[in-house]
Amino acid sequence: MTSFADITTMGVGGEIAHFVEPTTRVGLIEAVEDADSKGLPLVVIGGGSNMLIADEPFNGVVVRDARRQITVPDEAAPVEGQDRTVHVNAEAGANWDDFVAFTVELGLEGVEGLSGIPGTVGASVVQNIGAYGQEVATSVESVEVWDRKTKTTRDLTPSDLHFGYRYSALKASMYEGPGHPAAEFFPTPRFVVLSVTFALTHSSQGTVGYGQLAKALGVEVGDRMATRDIREAVIKVRAAKGMLEDPNRYASPQMAGTKRESNVLLDLKRLADTNAAAGIAQDDEGLPAPDYNRHSCGSFFMNPILTADQAAALPEDAPRFSATFPNGDPGVKTSAAWLIDHAGCHKGFAVEQDAPASLSTLHTLALTNRGHATAKDVERLARAVQQAVKHAFGIDLVPEPVCVGVLD
Repeated sequence: MTSFADITTMGVGGEIAHFVEPTTRVGLIEAVEDADSKGLPLVVIGGGSNMLIADEPFNGVVVRDARRQITVPDEAAPVEGQDRTVHVNAEAGANWDDFVAFTVELGLEGVEGLSGIPGTVGASVVQNIGAYGQEVATSVESVEVWDRKTKTTRDLTPSDLHFGYRYSALKASMYEGPGHPAAEFFPTPRFVVLSVTFALTHSSQGTVGYGQLAKALGVEVGDRMATRDIREAVIKVRAAKGMLEDPNRYASPQMAGTKRESNVLLDLKRLADTNAAAGIAQDDEGLPAPDYNRHSCGSFFMNPILTADQAAALPEDAPRFSATFPNGDPGVKTSAAWLIDHAGCHKGFAVEQDAPASLSTLHTLALTNRGHATAKDVERLARAVQQAVKHAFGIDLVPEPVCVGVLD
């Protein structure tokens, strides 16, 4: 029986009563509608990179979209000197990094800075993923969804999606109802993504839009470079911070085929090279040794957006950036990593010595499974970090992953 531990990057979570992998658009809609009609708890999962699920058995339905086609619906390449927009459509189950690699290989600009982010295309628009100066929101043309409330398909535009920092109307629809987690649709959004159409630019060069990335490339922010070089630099920077998924997970039967084999092999080589440089040998099966810093949900806590008064109460050296609340009001964003570190939870922090869950040994953003953690172990660590930040700064850190049965 498949468990959430088998299909999530954190590697924790209980057994799943009903696990379904539809291979057609109709099949996906029918699987969702069947669960809803029976009143069963429903999780539509992508790559499992943004979820923390309880250890107890999940007595509901988990649907993983097995459709992974990526197509270019435009009939001709852009004419030089005219509009250079190219539309690319991806089914929701397509692996996100497969999609980025596809666009870069095709000579398109727009998502190269989002290389190496685990998950699927469908999840990317729910979360409005972003990194190194880019967000999904800037490239989305439309999103086709199944509306679980009206039982119809809809095409949503960026204005419908209300994108914000790690926010979209799709994500918000998960929490519609009298309250979380008793909301009507939780833990899956009301709108289930079927496919996404992106508007990218026909160009083999992209803009370096982030200081850390510019430093890694030895250029200035705003410089233009080959998108292939930007992609490789992003992956190297993410690897140095343990913020890539562990490609060994694709050797398991539950994950086989969910990412293109050529890209998995390339990821395995990258990890093996990183291990070799650190003097770490391969395991007995010839795979690179696991990097436990990658056994995480990525950045576990959102960067808080504060009112001006809250921001003024922070220490003078605390990071401050202009931001906007979901309702449109101005705010000030600060760094969750800075708050965690300055609250006394440093790299590698654990609630006790040799605990099975700890902060990453490379930074304070990720909660990691050191090889045998349970969801309870991760929850205990998360609460310790939250309490430390609350005590030090009076700020409530909000988890970024979807949490089911934990951190309620």
